Amino acid sequence: MTGRDPAALRASLDHPVVDGDGHVVESLPVLVEHIRRVASSDVADTFSGASDAFRSRSAAVTAAAGPGRAQPGRAIAPWWALPTDARDRVTGFAPALMYERLDELGIDFTVLYSSVGLATIGHPDAAVRQGSCRGINTYLAEMLAGYEDRMTAAAVIPTHTPEEAIAEIDHAVRTLGFKAVMLNSYVTRPAPERGAGAEWYDVLALDSAHDYDPVWSRCVDLGVAVTVHSASMGVGLRQSSSRYMFNHIGNFAASSEAFAKALFFGGVGRRFPTLNVAFLECGVAWGVQLLFDLIGRWDKRGGPNIAHLDPANVDRATWDELLVRYGGAVFADAEVRQRTIAQSDNPPAQVDDFAESGVASPSDIVAQFGRWFFGCEADDGTVSWAFADRVNPLGATLQPIFGSDLGHWDVTDMRDVLPEAHELVERGLVTPAQFRAFSCDNTIRLHGAMNPAFFDGTRVEAYARALLASPVPATPT
Repeated sequence: MTGRDPAALRASLDHPVVDGDGHVVESLPVLVEHIRRVASSDVADTFSGASDAFRSRSAAVTAAAGPGRAQPGRAIAPWWALPTDARDRVTGFAPALMYERLDELGIDFTVLYSSVGLATIGHPDAAVRQGSCRGINTYLAEMLAGYEDRMTAAAVIPTHTPEEAIAEIDHAVRTLGFKAVMLNSYVTRPAPERGAGAEWYDVLALDSAHDYDPVWSRCVDLGVAVTVHSASMGVGLRQSSSRYMFNHIGNFAASSEAFAKALFFGGVGRRFPTLNVAFLECGVAWGVQLLFDLIGRWDKRGGPNIAHLDPANVDRATWDELLVRYGGAVFADAEVRQRTIAQSDNPPAQVDDFAESGVASPSDIVAQFGRWFFGCEADDGTVSWAFADRVNPLGATLQPIFGSDLGHWDVTDMRDVLPEAHELVERGLVTPAQFRAFSCDNTIRLHGAMNPAFFDGTRVEAYARALLASPVPATPT
């Protein structure tokens, strides 16, 4: 524990604290009944056993009660994922208590995300996936009704097809009144041509089985940012059957990086220049690295630069002369030299990987990052990397957003969240202005730039209106 009073810390700040990523923890027995009401009993009953994360040794909370058996190659499910302090645990389940405690926690406004939705949003059965998302969204809308001045929830949006995504976005925003949405950022699809049980991962915005442009367009039309929070535990090298932490570390960053690269190389930023995207609970360090990587590769292979690597540019006479002189008898044969020079001469039809992105210079790459936001938890010491303009290419700064992660295991005491985040200032890692951007302004810009009325009627309305009317500072100092 830090032992510091978050309410007193908040009172010392000259700006609100806006939490971009807290959590509601759904009561499974209550949620099942919501799914039964909006979908069907079959869907509700199947949902109950949809995830090993729903199992319990102490109570039959779902149809899949009892401990799971470890199987090599099958990732262990999350376990003991909730805090043990009774008041904090109830706070995750009961929005009424969270609302009551926000001043105590030093938070003016919070955007809350589903917990169960993280486990079911990618369910392979369409009826279960769509029905559980509809049930979760109904649950969230009803549980948070009346608390809109301090809290709002993000609807859970399945994305196996553009049609199902649009249908749930429309229902969530137009019928249930949501102002924020959480999309599944990749879809696991079967690949039977590769053998029984083979799969591939569709990152939606590049090389996809579907055209997702209508989804991005609908988000722009309805004024909702694309926020993603997809776990990659169980994917690729995160398949430990015995160590939850092995699978957990870096898993949100991995799925976010894949989605970000797809958005960039697939040209979504070019076609939808007003679309804001947030990558949640993943930190910003990978975003800084991605910016370096994209610019570094643009300089070597982007646009006209790729032409320098065309093997046709090799001086054939010099090649032959040097290879004969230094290669010895092995390269005396002209055919061997010809076949050797032809190595790696296997270009695709489109040789410029950056063509769809629409960038023509490194500054254009930095500009696309201006619509991206990176969710960082209170104990994330790499937040300062986002503001390292003396190190980052072209003096760029990224946009980290404060995510409390209230309701989950990694918040051992909810009262410590704001003081822990403020240690960045106390340790001299960020300036007060940068902390304001992190803990307030960036989340307001993420949602408010898409929907200027997002914060109307909330405690932060006046501040948000003034902020959104002002230009974005190049670098908070």
